[in-house]
Amino acid sequence: MSLDDVVANIAPADAAAREAARRRQERLTKPPGSLGRLEELSLQVAAIQAAERPVVRGKAVVVAAGDHGVVAQGVTGYPQEVTAQMVLNFLAGGAAVSVMARQAGVRLLIVDAGVATPLPGHPDLRVVGVGRGTADMTQGPAMSREQAEACVLAGVALAREAAAAGADLIGTGDMGIGNTTASSAITAALTGRSARETTGRGTGRSDDELSRKVEVVERALAANQPDPSDGLDVLAKVGGFEIGVLAGVALGGAAARRVVVLDGFISGAAALVAHRLCPAVGDYLVASHLSAEAGHRAVLAHLGLRPLLDLGMRLGEGTGAVLAMGLVEAAAACLREMATFDEAGVSGSTDEPPP
Repeated sequence: MSLDDVVANIAPADAAAREAARRRQERLTKPPGSLGRLEELSLQVAAIQAAERPVVRGKAVVVAAGDHGVVAQGVTGYPQEVTAQMVLNFLAGGAAVSVMARQAGVRLLIVDAGVATPLPGHPDLRVVGVGRGTADMTQGPAMSREQAEACVLAGVALAREAAAAGADLIGTGDMGIGNTTASSAITAALTGRSARETTGRGTGRSDDELSRKVEVVERALAANQPDPSDGLDVLAKVGGFEIGVLAGVALGGAAARRVVVLDGFISGAAALVAHRLCPAVGDYLVASHLSAEAGHRAVLAHLGLRPLLDLGMRLGEGTGAVLAMGLVEAAAACLREMATFDEAGVSGSTDEPPP
């Protein structure tokens, strides 16, 4: 299936189901609005599933890893080998997201989207195989357009796999030394913000190092002139292989009518690409948390999303997505399983509506 076919199969969320769910929400045994944002979240899930009483059966997070040629510009304090080492840690169950996923009953799909260091074969590792790390985007495009499309389509396939296995919530997670630099460039290109607004410290840079990182993002944008009307062009010129895969997960999740729970800044940059390719994807996105990365606010503002959590996190890996999935699950369960006033024999409000 081509990318055009995928996009053509994504429909807006179901407005009629949302309205039916809203009417049910108003009859549940609680004061109107007393569950706060969980009420709106439950209506979003209902609209996505086209069901008045939505159900969450399973949860999965796609954790995609890739390396970035831009690390040659000194934008990070960690060696590139850490990307591969962390993939092995994911597979061994020793990373933060591994612990959280076990605790929350979330399935992890670990993906080598383009890691520079060769990885040993593993039955739980999915390999996209479009390249061993991107090129240095300050010298030209990070990847070819064909590679960008291949990554996106791989992500679509992963979302379909997760959906077919019973996941109603599909999350996005990342690993890649240097990927906050690529995400900053993507965010600047697609939101029109300056590099200084979209670039943060990443793995703990000093003020001088942050200034250098901003300058690197500016050089990458100037060298490539990505077309902000073309999400695939932006991805190819200043993106990353794992970011492309996660953009595909967002598209594939929307096509399968699943809730797509975004992690932080890198997942947000991927969502910007997906949204530019297909604006209807926005109906399916849930922002799990507000990252401490500077550019994440620009991402969320552009997509019109409000994060569910604000914990000062900036780890990535899908950790925020795993944490927020419990809230989505609880919101849907309350809408589905709570009794109405009539069903419970509970008296409703005696307040008369205003004239």
